[in-house]
This record gives sequence, C-alpha cells and structure tokens, in this order.
Amino acid sequence: MSDPVKSFPRSERIADFRELVEFAKNARVESGFGYLNSDASIDTSRPVELWISCRMTHVFSLAHLLGIEGARELAEHGVRSLTRGFEDPEYGGWYSAIAHELDEGRGVPVDDRKAAYAHAFVILASSSASIAEIEGARELLERALANQDEHWWEDAHAKVRESFNREFTQTEDYRGVNANMHTTESYLAAFDATDDVKWLDRAVGILSWVIDNQARQSQWRIPEHFDTNWNVRADYNIDKPKDPFRPYGYTPGHAFEWARLAIHAGAQLHRIGRAVPEWIESAAVELFNQAVIDGWAADGADGFVYTVGEDGAPVARERMHWVLCEALGAAATLARMADGSDGYARLEDSEVFRAQLDERMGAWWTYAKDKLIEKPGQWFHELDEKNEPSTVTWPGKPDAYHIAQMHLLPDLPLAPTFARAIRDGNVW
Repeated sequence: MSDPVKSFPRSERIADFRELVEFAKNARVESGFGYLNSDASIDTSRPVELWISCRMTHVFSLAHLLGIEGARELAEHGVRSLTRGFEDPEYGGWYSAIAHELDEGRGVPVDDRKAAYAHAFVILASSSASIAEIEGARELLERALANQDEHWWEDAHAKVRESFNREFTQTEDYRGVNANMHTTESYLAAFDATDDVKWLDRAVGILSWVIDNQARQSQWRIPEHFDTNWNVRADYNIDKPKDPFRPYGYTPGHAFEWARLAIHAGAQLHRIGRAVPEWIESAAVELFNQAVIDGWAADGADGFVYTVGEDGAPVARERMHWVLCEALGAAATLARMADGSDGYARLEDSEVFRAQLDERMGAWWTYAKDKLIEKPGQWFHELDEKNEPSTVTWPGKPDAYHIAQMHLLPDLPLAPTFARAIRDGNVW
C-alpha cells in the first residue's frame, strides 16, 4: 500500500498510534477511564468523566479493529462502565461524572447533570464498539439514540439542546455549536452502525446551518455561542477566554473539525446514492483556509493559537495539541476530496492544491514532533505562546481521541467513518 501523504509518513503514524494506545491503557479505573497525568498516573482529585471514558472506549474499539493486543478487553471495560457506571437507572441518560469506585456494581454520581457534549460521545463510543462487536455495545447504542429523540433533539431548530438537570426537567439557557459539532460526528458514526438514514439527515442539516449559513455570513469563522433561539451571543464568556469547552471568540480548531465533518457527510450521501450538496466542497476549503490564516503562527511563533476575536486577532495564544491534530486531519481529508474521491469532482487545480496541503502537513507534523510529542504516544496537551509546556487549560495528558483519529485519517476513505472503514478495509 502506497503512503498517501509522504510528508506525514504512515510508519511514523502507526508507531505513534500504538504507543498512544499503550499509554492510554493507564487510564483504566474501576468505574471507567480516569484523567491521566503526564506521568501516566491517575489524577485522583478529579472524578471519572463521561466524555473521557467514552473517548477512550472509542479509541480502544478502533485499536481492537486494527488488531492491537489487549484493546478488546479495554473496549469491553468501557462499554460496561457506560452501562453500569454512568447510565442513570432512574431518569435515563448518563451522568457527567462519577466516583472512581463502584458501589455494589453501580456508579456513584459526582456530577449528575446531563450534557449534550458528553452524550454525543456515548453515541460515538457505542457506535464504534458495536461495529467492533463488543458485548453490550449494540444495546447501549440503541438506548443512547432513543435518549437523543426523547430529550436532546429540538425539531423546531433541527439541533440539540445543551444540557439538563438529572431529571431532564430543566434545560440550560444556552446553545452551543461545540456540542452540536460532536453530535454531528456521533450521528455520522450512528449511521455507519445502524444504516438508519435519519442520523445522516440530521447531521447534514446541522452542518448546513452552521457552515453554509453561520460561517458564510461571518467571514468563514464559526460563532460558538447562542441563546435558546439560536441568536448569537458574541460576548459570551468574554471573561473566560481560555475555557476548555466554551472559550470566548472563535476557535480555529473547531473550523478544521467542521470542514472535515462536512466532507465526510457529503461522502456518506454519495455512498447511498444521493447527490453531494454543492456548498460542501467550496465551504470546506474556505473554512480550512480561514482557520489556517487565523490560527497558524498568528502571533509570529509557530503553532496554532487557541482562539481569535471577530477581527481574527489572537485572544488565547496557547497552543493546544488537539488543534494541531484537527488541522492535520482536515488537511488529509481535503486532499482526498481534491483528488475526486467518494463522490467529489476532482478540483481543477488539484495538483497545486495537493502540493500546498502536503507542504502544510509536513510543516505541522515537524512542529508536532519538535514541540508537542514528549515521547512516542505522549503529547503535551498545551504549550504557551513561546511553545513551552503549559497547563493553563489542559494539564496532564487525558486525551487519546484527537491524536488517534489524526493518525488514521490519511489512510481512510471519506465514507464510511472510522470504525466501519477500518472493519471494511485494510487500513494498515
């Protein structure tokens, strides 16, 4: 198999992926997967969080499909934790965080709120685990999707609510595109796992509104924060510019994710014989290019800044590892689209465009190896504006999901997405 991206070599990606999985194994605790410190110990001052346990379950499911020894048992542990630990037996849905130990086999809630962001990852994890044939995953996915219909999806706006109290009786006076972005991702995965086109249609609808509507009207920057009627809240969290999930301003890393998801969605439509919407190809390129302009070396030093203001000037200048990962993943996806894969028309200037993407990927991967990767599979999650390790927003090394997906994307088709694509094809 030839390497599709020579500047981002497969041999290096495989090696780092395997080491990442080995490091991530240390996150296992009785009730799920905990928050990893930089030395591979568990941060016991933090509870076991739903979003981390879901992401780890997703990654271990992919690793099992790739034939990595020991990954299946970890994916099984993840599905059990989501079922017996996090799932609320009284009101349904999943707790945001639980204690490290179980009580008579059940999770002890530390944060019993229900969050759309984390519930999206329940769908992603159970979709990947279902495709990997992990015991209990199919039933978990069915409950997660039923929960979406019952509580999260707002027909009037064709997007999801942000959060609820435990009883699902009170919802937050806020709507965010971050939660809807990961919901979109999860719906694409659910379509792969179920073949139910409802989830694909919902994903395409969210993408169309966010990108072809909001981003197009905002110079290809995506507003992040809204009220319950989906009016922009431009000053939201202006006093919290470095918040890990709802930072003030615009987030170039999210633009990379949205661009990639749009390309996947179009390819999914093509896979079932539907036309690819005309806006996807050009909008994905516009989003990607603006995110590069806004993010890369925006203050004179290499690396992607975390957030920018309405004028594109940097606000939070920390360099997050996940932004670099999403930039590389989006570039690899755009390269495949430009070549005319999966229902897309080959770009007229595809050779020039591919050469530019390859040059950028080479520079970004070199930066990752020089600055972000402390040792194989172990990435600093945050650097400061001088590219020195920082912990303002993200201490430790709790995340494997962004890195894992980045390493896989150059070798995957545009559709189906991760788990099904690995199951159906010879990736490595």
